[in-house]
Amino acid sequence: MPNDITFFARFETDILAGRKTITIRDETESHFRPGQRLRTGRYEDNAYFCTLEVISITPVTLNELNDEHARQENMTLAGLRQVISEIYPGLDKLYVIAFKKIS
Repeated sequence: MPNDITFFARFETDILAGRKTITIRDETESHFRPGQRLRTGRYEDNAYFCTLEVISITPVTLNELNDEHARQENMTLAGLRQVISEIYPGLDKLYVIAFKKIS
């Protein structure tokens, strides 16, 4: 069964422990809806590791990212901006997908 969303393996432990409660994605992954349950896997090998429920999807720009976003990502604001810039170089229009682990 294919996964609905994937995360880099380095984020799996934080997601499972409830320390990472948002993900920031580009427009190609902005179609999720609140209440939707997502089969979640690792990007590197597509292995399933949990099911997440979408709480909200909120548009955001790189400059609008703040300490609260960083806390929800379980990293510093500088670290968050760095990671986003590496994953989406030159992209400013992003989406915050808030979620909770349900299984």
